[in-house]
Amino acid sequence: MRVNAYAAPAAGQPLAPTTIERREVGPNDVLIAIEYAGICHSDIHTVNGDWGPQPFPVVPGHEIVGTVTEVGADVTTHRVGDRVGVGCMVNSCGQCPPCRGGDEQFCVNGTVFTYASEDRDGTNTQGGYSTHVVVDADFVLSVPENLDAAAAAPLLCAGITTYNPLRCWGAGPGKKVAVVGLGGLGHMAVKIAHAMGAEVTVLSQSLKKQEDGLRLGADHYYATSDPDTFSELAGRFDLIINTVSADIDVNAYLGLLTLDGAMVSVGAAPGPLAVNGFLLGARRILTGSMIGGIALTQEMLDFCGEHNIGADVEIISADQVNEAYERVLASDVRYRFVIDASTLA
Repeated sequence: MRVNAYAAPAAGQPLAPTTIERREVGPNDVLIAIEYAGICHSDIHTVNGDWGPQPFPVVPGHEIVGTVTEVGADVTTHRVGDRVGVGCMVNSCGQCPPCRGGDEQFCVNGTVFTYASEDRDGTNTQGGYSTHVVVDADFVLSVPENLDAAAAAPLLCAGITTYNPLRCWGAGPGKKVAVVGLGGLGHMAVKIAHAMGAEVTVLSQSLKKQEDGLRLGADHYYATSDPDTFSELAGRFDLIINTVSADIDVNAYLGLLTLDGAMVSVGAAPGPLAVNGFLLGARRILTGSMIGGIALTQEMLDFCGEHNIGADVEIISADQVNEAYERVLASDVRYRFVIDASTLA
């Protein structure tokens, strides 16, 4: 079926209206009428060619919420009329150890991502800046009905990207968690860590978003441009979630960890990080994390439904996408742009 979409025709080129072909609904497929699609910084990196050559034209978008309009003959998990979501991946081999362990995002044979990826049938996947999408039912998630659909869309990337390390490293009562950066990822990390019961501190370059940070659930807020911050907070945190996609002084932040504390980077910094050997002196952990598997993503959505957590969003029409990209790069959004897919009809 032909559907309306917004696509990047080539690297660094503005997105423009187009039509794309969606496959026919197979036995285990779900056809989704998209309602909202979030704009992730990864979309911008991809269409700008920051992450290497891409199979242009590319329709970005991996934060998708919509309604099921058709299901394949073998689908038992979703029904017509269900509110559902699609995140960053739409297929995997299902047989390798990571897939069998629920970590499809690390599929040894190649995770199929929601856009700019080669699907199992050899075609290139196209994302959520479109009116409809057809997805294997095993990669379609249930979105709690109590959540606002637009606010729920960013949970499919920003939500799971921050929930995964918070859960894996045991954020909860008695734990002190720092969130570096208060943007699309950071504001979700604050909300989720607070709901988990952790003591939450925001570490931001300045105090200009302090009021927002405290409103979102932070207990403390510090400016990293103040050198006294790093001496005052030395050795304080059990877990640091680094959400920024720029180079930072990793060694300064590692000094804020407790014995056996962990710093987890979820932002995609452009270059290598220089780490001093003093990491050995306190059993500090420096690691990275990305999205979670399908089961964990569903757990995250259920958790957010239980705690009524959605993203803070600015809803835009499809013809505002290029302006929105510019504003994301200028850090001029609080805190996630979401496209109203009805404007593509």
